[in-house]
Amino acid sequence: MSSFSASSSSHAYPHADAPAPRPPSSEGAPSKAPARRGGGGSVLVVAAATLWGTTGTAASFAPASASPLSTGAATMGVGGLLTFLIAGRSALRVLRARRPVSLWALLGGVAVAVYPLAFYSSMDRAGVAAGTVVTIGCSPVFAALLERLLVGVRLTLRWLAATVSAGAGCALLALTAGDGAQTGHDVPGGVALALLAGASYAVFTCYGARIIRAGHTSRAAMGSLFGLGALVLLPVLALTGGPLLSAPRGVLVAAYLAVVPMCVAYVLFGAGLARVTAGAATTLSLFEPVVAAALGVAVVGERLGAWAWTGTGLVLGGLLVLTVSVRMPGALRRRATGRILREAPSSPETDN
Repeated sequence: MSSFSASSSSHAYPHADAPAPRPPSSEGAPSKAPARRGGGGSVLVVAAATLWGTTGTAASFAPASASPLSTGAATMGVGGLLTFLIAGRSALRVLRARRPVSLWALLGGVAVAVYPLAFYSSMDRAGVAAGTVVTIGCSPVFAALLERLLVGVRLTLRWLAATVSAGAGCALLALTAGDGAQTGHDVPGGVALALLAGASYAVFTCYGARIIRAGHTSRAAMGSLFGLGALVLLPVLALTGGPLLSAPRGVLVAAYLAVVPMCVAYVLFGAGLARVTAGAATTLSLFEPVVAAALGVAVVGERLGAWAWTGTGLVLGGLLVLTVSVRMPGALRRRATGRILREAPSSPETDN
């Protein structure tokens, strides 16, 4: 899903991956110099989005007896522990910080624990394509609502248009995805779980961004949230992971999900953000749901009916409306005056 880097933007995101959640790799701390623009950075971001888009298809190769709860717990439980260990003492400083930072970390950690359980369950019920697209498409909508409640950010007409588009798309997917053979055994239930996944993603993304704005590094924020989430998810894995981890194929699937979409993709995305703007990275991350839907159809064998494809398009259209910003007038003004404006780290528009 969309990355943390866009979470502090004006109602638009991160991953994944929705899907695998995007890292808070650099969004809260503005760079001292303007981001370098280059094709290399774009390639890195697209590569990360591609890896995020493989999560649902990879999970479909788990043993049939493995529950989606165990798959989700393995992905972000093990991956979250690795992320915490990489962050080291900086993550501990977040957890030991005074309120409200420690409270933000706790709330974000709970959301991290909910996200993979809901997300992988949604794909199990609704199918890879529908579960992924709904999760990614609704998360910016929930993020905007959360920012409205927490900091009073005004909801815009663009947000309303995106919400209507994404809501209509979710309704079409829930009501008509069964028109195609082989989508999922409980599409409406899967869409509901995808909405829960999108909401939980929005919660931990927003609180992660607030931790970064409070002066902590992105690595510390990511490590603290994912480490707390792992405290919940690893016991879930211990209770439900027998069928998944008892077969070599299940171990390979769990290892892939924990290491590649969780850790490797984060490294690629962070490297890409050093070369392109966060806004460009967010837009490039839209490649993730395209990959997820394409793999769901081509590899998993899902087939969506015409109305379901229409719903998918509406969800992606709503996401596009929220994530693509019109920047040209501001850029022209800055060039005309010769001024270089730096974004403040506490601004809601940071890293849009």
